[in-house]
Amino acid sequence: MRRGSDWTPRLAAGDGSLADRLASALADDIARGRIAPGDRLPAHRDLAWRLDIGLGTVTRAYALLERRGLVVPERGRGMFVAVPPAPPPGPVDLCVNTPPRTLDTQALRASLARLATRIDMTGFGSYTPSAGTPQHRAMMARWLARDRVDLPPSRLMLASGAQHALAVAIATVTGGRPGTILTESLTYPGIITIARHAGHRLQPVMIDDQGMCPEALDRALHTAMRDGPPGQRLIYVTPTLHNPTAASMSRARREAIVGVATAHDAMIVEDDVYGVFAGSDMPPLAALAPDRCLYVSGLSKSLSPGLRIGALAVPPAFLEAAADALAASATMAPPLGCLLMESWLEDGTAEAVEQAVRAESRDRTALARQLLGHHVPPRETPGFHIWLPMPRPAAEALAMAAAARGIRVTPPSAPVVDDRPGAPAGLRLCLGGPSRDALTTALGSIADILNRLPDETADRIAV
Repeated sequence: MRRGSDWTPRLAAGDGSLADRLASALADDIARGRIAPGDRLPAHRDLAWRLDIGLGTVTRAYALLERRGLVVPERGRGMFVAVPPAPPPGPVDLCVNTPPRTLDTQALRASLARLATRIDMTGFGSYTPSAGTPQHRAMMARWLARDRVDLPPSRLMLASGAQHALAVAIATVTGGRPGTILTESLTYPGIITIARHAGHRLQPVMIDDQGMCPEALDRALHTAMRDGPPGQRLIYVTPTLHNPTAASMSRARREAIVGVATAHDAMIVEDDVYGVFAGSDMPPLAALAPDRCLYVSGLSKSLSPGLRIGALAVPPAFLEAAADALAASATMAPPLGCLLMESWLEDGTAEAVEQAVRAESRDRTALARQLLGHHVPPRETPGFHIWLPMPRPAAEALAMAAAARGIRVTPPSAPVVDDRPGAPAGLRLCLGGPSRDALTTALGSIADILNRLPDETADRIAV
């Protein structure tokens, strides 16, 4: 016979509804092991009485948890904490920047089962516009408008993930011809791949604790205009939770970057896939300069990597070029993905998962700072990854030592654009993929390796 939980009822702090706060408190305590898998949760009426809230509030909170797959109802017996599957054997992966898993297999299957009742061959058996149907573009526009950027659906195009949207954005500005892309001296490895494949030259721009430096960008643009081939100058930048350094720009820094781009008549491709973590004082560059920015977002970081729906917003002057670039690389937006997006946005799953991703990411970032101490630079914005600044040889040695302990990390060379001596270097650790227990163990091992790092012999770390 399964036991009832010893959980002490509480509501999470915050400004959300009582149902959201109750669901958040339960989800957090389930993740922390305060409520064990298989435990029975308090009965609806009992919990409502103990917290002095309405019965309907408890019902809605339990429904939110069930939608995420954290709890399972049993007819006539009550609500139970779901038993998660055993973690797969093998190395702990701190290499792939994925959001924490807040939706389990059972909940995904339930979503797909509900989706199956809505699919028919009338829509599925025909082609849709390459940029997505008007309905799906409008839904994405409403999703982004909640707390990021207000865009008319006519300027918004759907792609097969944010990486695809980035490639389309670059092709839109460059016209498919090799050119120069100015980016952070350490940058997202995906843009390095795009540039290499298309024959573009990446020009590094110095970074600091807020990401790209405006003064360095100004100098780089002068150089690009003097020495580079003719054509449109293009800046690729990640203002929120820069990959790999986890830096975020203040509003003043964002305004300065836009000002420099405007002075040089340069276009900006803004990567805002981590905008889910941006504060109200961190507006997208696209909101500050809508006629100069191509804005990229998506759902894989805020909801799930398997939901490959990217969003690309372009200035009116680039709409035709963007439509051509999109059509050249994809016949249409992924139909099943768009239908799942529609379902999740309509039934509240997307909002519940996004809130859970934010909360879990805050906890994991705090855990990493606690275990790694001064090795992690202070950041105000939590996210999926942290950055350990160190000389390149030390980063390489740390990566090798971690691998010897069964921990995969991002290769230190992966984000490097500027490989000159003295250029910024370090190691990115991704926090979202492993279970909380596996992450704790892995970070503890990383901390042990760091504490063994010799002060002057960065090429040797005891394993």
